[in-house]
Amino acid sequence: MNTFGDVFVLVAVGAVALVLLFGLVNMMRGGPANTSQTLMRARVLLQAVALVVIMGVVWYRAL
Repeated sequence: MNTFGDVFVLVAVGAVALVLLFGLVNMMRGGPANTSQTLMRARVLLQAVALVVIMGVVWYRAL
């Protein structure tokens, strides 16, 4: 069951990293500011989700 939790954590952290990368690419190319703002909001939301997933996996493993 540990592998199942690891997959959830990797997916959550990978999603945060992917959105961060998209935001950096948009900023470096001089893309629209609205897109950068949307990506930043999505990153913050995904970070919150990743934190909940990580804490859930840690809590489950402590049982």
